[in-house]
Amino acid sequence: MARSAEESTPESPLQVPRNWRSIVAPFAHAESGRSVIQFGTTLALLVLALVALYWSRKVSYLLTLALSLPTAGLITRTFIIMHDCGHGSYFASRWANDLVGNITGILTLMPYAKWRRDHAQHHASSGDLDRRGVGDIWTLTVKEYFSKRWMGRLGYRLARQPAFLLTIGPLYFVLAQRLPSRGADSKKSEISSVILTNIALMGLIAIFVLLLGTKTLVTTYLPAYYLSVFGGIWLFFAQHQFEDAYWAEHEEWDYANAAIRGSSYLKLPRVLQWFTGNIGLHHVHHLSPKVPNYKLEAAHRSHPMFALAPVLKMTDAVKVLRLALYDEEQRKLVTFGQARRRFRARRAG
Repeated sequence: MARSAEESTPESPLQVPRNWRSIVAPFAHAESGRSVIQFGTTLALLVLALVALYWSRKVSYLLTLALSLPTAGLITRTFIIMHDCGHGSYFASRWANDLVGNITGILTLMPYAKWRRDHAQHHASSGDLDRRGVGDIWTLTVKEYFSKRWMGRLGYRLARQPAFLLTIGPLYFVLAQRLPSRGADSKKSEISSVILTNIALMGLIAIFVLLLGTKTLVTTYLPAYYLSVFGGIWLFFAQHQFEDAYWAEHEEWDYANAAIRGSSYLKLPRVLQWFTGNIGLHHVHHLSPKVPNYKLEAAHRSHPMFALAPVLKMTDAVKVLRLALYDEEQRKLVTFGQARRRFRARRAG
């Protein structure tokens, strides 16, 4: 059995307090008025950004590409709203979360119910070496990697290359959302979510192609959407794939420590923090997914335990893209080069 925070080792300055639930409880509830305003302003700004993209083509396509950056940011902010709805943290009522979640899901090309299930599995097993899988970036241990045949190692090495992650990765991620999750535990609502989202997307694409033309759609919305998914994958990587990220076998795995020590505090410039809905405060979010995005920073400042989270700057978040394998002996993520040198040294010894 994995240990709960209450069963962890005695408290010390380096431990997550046993009463962490009561510490985050004041922040773990939605303010409907605040959510409505955030949703409304984000949606209005996204519509304005898309209109600006369309009209900018008459001036210069370079201007269109430049405007793709803030538009991508607004798509990301829309995704974060869907993300909060999926956790039931955006509104107090389930129906309101599901309504806004489905709307924002269509706008971001995500089947809401399927994504909600997969993401819940990620939260329930993040940092657990024995439950790696759904909703996570494929990560092997050094031992697992060198036990594979050369074809298996080559495939994994290609998949973990930064160029692959940030170019092919967005395409793979979007295409994977078009198919229901595998497994007998997939609910009818999740399968329906995929089917209905795909139908809605095909309908929207058909309408925009008829009104604006295929070329306009491809050269305006797609670059902005691609940049948004590109940024999302980079953020997700930096939030969990850093050198000292918490990993443990299931018997030793602890939820609270996995949340705070296994999720980074990515310090972004204020403008990027706004566009990304404070998701850089990922350690707070993983400890208590019921905290809505607009309360994450206040929760972080409320208690010293959040200082346990590894802090990354943007430069650090770029460097961690080279990390690829978990070294169980050193208990940290390493690059292919570091793993190879240690493997050869062990064989020579």
